[in-house]
Amino acid sequence: MLENKQCQMVILVTSDLHGHVFPHNYRNNREVSIGLAKLATMIHRERESYDYSILIDNGDLIQGTPLTYYYSRFMKEGIHPMVNILNHLNYDCAVIGNHEFNFGIEVLQAAIKDSNFPWLSANTIQYGMKNCAFGRPYVVKVFENGLRVAILGITTHYIPNWENPKHIAGLQFEDAFISTKKWVKFIQKYETYDLLIISYHGGFEREPSTGEETENMSGENQAYAICEEIAGIDVLLTGHQHRMIADTVNGVTIVQPGCNGQAIGKVVVTFEKVCGQWVISNKAAELVTIDETAEADREIIKMTKETERETQAWLDQPIGRIIGDMTIHDAFAVRLGAHPLIKFLNQVQMDASGARISATALFDNGSEGFNEEVTMRNIVSNYIYPNTLRVIRIKGYEMEAALEKCASYFMLDHTGDIVVNPSYLQPKPQHYNYDMWEGIEYELDIRRPVGDRVTKLMISGEPIEMEGEYEVVMNNYRASGGGDFHMFQNKPVIKEIQTDMTELIADYFLKRKVVYADNDKNWRVIWQGYTD
Repeated sequence: MLENKQCQMVILVTSDLHGHVFPHNYRNNREVSIGLAKLATMIHRERESYDYSILIDNGDLIQGTPLTYYYSRFMKEGIHPMVNILNHLNYDCAVIGNHEFNFGIEVLQAAIKDSNFPWLSANTIQYGMKNCAFGRPYVVKVFENGLRVAILGITTHYIPNWENPKHIAGLQFEDAFISTKKWVKFIQKYETYDLLIISYHGGFEREPSTGEETENMSGENQAYAICEEIAGIDVLLTGHQHRMIADTVNGVTIVQPGCNGQAIGKVVVTFEKVCGQWVISNKAAELVTIDETAEADREIIKMTKETERETQAWLDQPIGRIIGDMTIHDAFAVRLGAHPLIKFLNQVQMDASGARISATALFDNGSEGFNEEVTMRNIVSNYIYPNTLRVIRIKGYEMEAALEKCASYFMLDHTGDIVVNPSYLQPKPQHYNYDMWEGIEYELDIRRPVGDRVTKLMISGEPIEMEGEYEVVMNNYRASGGGDFHMFQNKPVIKEIQTDMTELIADYFLKRKVVYADNDKNWRVIWQGYTD
């Protein structure tokens, strides 16, 4: 029998699924082309077209929808629905993402225990131990034709900047670039393989095609440096930024498949047998988006049906009533001046913490606010993260610096009109990094240079003292310095409220039954042509 001298392998990657299974939007249950149920149909198609396949999830799997929230907070029995689906689809491995820790380490450990595949994160390490905390740094998959593929998993090391410290107690996160370089050398020295894949839950700090800086080079994302400075990598799978990328950097084939199950990242590798060894003859990356012919996989829908039914019933529970207008018609306008919804969210934070000053964000431009009748669906649609709260003590000048950071969200276009600074839109939207404050009075003048836009900053009718100390409540992400709010890092923590904000909001309604929409107009943004 003649030996086969050529074969093709397809590498399929999902990333940042964020708990999306069903092809609908939980805000209104309208059908959309997202979710793992439809992606599964695409995955089956792709697998059938090639000699061999590898299927990887690149992180941020078990958090992000009401389905995963309801399971993690109220069910906690049986296998996590996302893990159950990955088991069914025979995933080869998964990488730990930063949002895997959001519901606490016990939820993550249970998910890992129930997985039929290994979870990878070479740089997530237990204190005092050399081995990674949750499994293996890498795996080597061997195919029947002798082909050997090494897969190294890496996680963004910025997790301590965002996560609740209790959720990552006993863990340390080694620099992603340093860890990748170390483990690539280890694999090169001690393993035999024909293809080296790095699956990195992190993104690009530079534009892949030009090398131009796309962010502040903080170290959160290091994919470009990994491609340019670490020799021997064949394929780099990325995520975290929710971008759609299929390209090549320094000979490394790269892909990033968006978020929420929009697409699969696909890399086709052609091998040829040369002197008894498999040699890569070609690599090509592309994105496979859900097409109109793709139906949701019936078996996956069936597997998740009961959890989804309970989730939907929970979402439709009536919680309270609004008197007045707390709806959102224009998300951009909400960020230009005080709005009743933002005041309400700050009031909930202040009520739960006892703090006099509060800061929060409008996380998503799809938020619709609250209608007269409020359900859990309305709450989780407007407050989309499982944040807890923290009261920290800051100086007046640090408060001013935070507001200057917020003011950088805006810029003036060539006509003098106010628009969103492109740095908050690319490489991914960061509307959640613009905060609005309650308990103080302030103005931001966008006509002035960045860093000199706070023209009014007062409390109780008196100027904020720059060296004065103030206690402020904010979510745990921001209080840790998340979003490059470095002025909040390592500040004294006065109080921590470990209940999720969604639960705090629900409790606020349940206690009062009726909430009045109010707007004290304590802040505003000024730009050319502004009228009060």
